[in-house]
Amino acid sequence: MRLFTAIYPPADAVAHLTAQVSGLRLAAASAAGTNVRLVDPTKAHLTLAFLGEVDPARLDDVRQVLGDAVDDARGGAVVGEGRGGPPVLRLGGGGRFGWGRGTVLWVDVRGEVTRLGALAGAVRVGLATAGLPGDERPFRPHLTIARPGDRLPHADIEADLATLDAYLGPPWAADELVLVHSRPGPPSSYHRLAAWPL
Repeated sequence: MRLFTAIYPPADAVAHLTAQVSGLRLAAASAAGTNVRLVDPTKAHLTLAFLGEVDPARLDDVRQVLGDAVDDARGGAVVGEGRGGPPVLRLGGGGRFGWGRGTVLWVDVRGEVTRLGALAGAVRVGLATAGLPGDERPFRPHLTIARPGDRLPHADIEADLATLDAYLGPPWAADELVLVHSRPGPPSSYHRLAAWPL
């Protein structure tokens, strides 16, 4: 089964971002019929660790690793400065990964991202220690908004990135770590398997 761990922003933060995205050139292109692969707001999330394919027999091991990482976070061992509780975050700014066919547009994460990164690090170390698959790429907190590939002109992408630079959403508490089972599409689907309060 294909798994990842995620933090889901609350509905009001997603609605605020969705209103911003609706004014971008990629939204106009989508409305005109160009498949820029806008992310469904109901699936908007921040990935902490992507596990990929995991044998279902190891699901209990995954749950144990995540529970331990969250326990450490609540006790202050992960988040630093002895402070437990959920990190307070905001969506703001933006950027892109890749170019041409692989272009992905995203919104940056602001606020207590060091604490979020420490939690992501604890999850990744725990997975590796347990012999479970996980990300080897550095953690880069972001929320993907579209995968336009090469279907949007370079000038439009640059204009949208300039608009996103000025964006700052409302603050919110990242109060839950979620284990998600993803099934590729189309359409892709995400199923919550377990969650741990932060």
